[in-house]
Amino acid sequence: MLEMVRSLWKDEEGLTTVEYALLLALLVVAAIGVWTAFGAKIRNTVTASTNEFTTAADPNST
Repeated sequence: MLEMVRSLWKDEEGLTTVEYALLLALLVVAAIGVWTAFGAKIRNTVTASTNEFTTAADPNST
C-alpha cells in the first residue's frame, strides 16, 4: 500500500494536463480582457475600412 502511494506521489504524467488547462484558462482571460479593452475601437476601424473600400469600389459614389 505504501509503495503504491509513493508511486502515485512521484507520478508526474497528469501534471502536464493541469499545466495546459491553466495555460488555456490564462489565454481565455487575456483574450476577454483584450476584447473588452479594444473591441469597440477594432469594430469602428473595421467598419471605417469597409466603408472606404465600398466607396472606392462604387464608381457612382460621390
